[in-house]
Amino acid sequence: MDDSKVVGGKVKKPGKRGRKPAKIDLKAKLERSRQSARECRARKKLRYQYLEELVSSRERAICALREELEMYKQWCMVMDQGKIPSEIKALLTGEEQGKTQQNSTKLTKAGKTEANSSNPW
Repeated sequence: MDDSKVVGGKVKKPGKRGRKPAKIDLKAKLERSRQSARECRARKKLRYQYLEELVSSRERAICALREELEMYKQWCMVMDQGKIPSEIKALLTGEEQGKTQQNSTKLTKAGKTEANSSNPW
């Protein structure tokens, strides 16, 4: 016999329940998929470029720090021998000159403000 059921005067045939898939143009669907894949590859490429730049900048920073560390090691070895490296002398004299210049500019500014405050006009 037939598997059809009669419900409310209508004959229903057995089948899948729920929503039926919409008929989408297969060419359009395929093109959307290809476009999505292209965009995904482009994003991936940009992400890898960014990470490579980040790694290279960090590597350059590490090299610079290693060179600086080596310079400090050399200075310590020279100071252990009882000598003062010329670079440290230059740094110290440069700082002393900078301090004396800062003090002299502070004094001249202070003198100008005192002169201005004592003058009522």
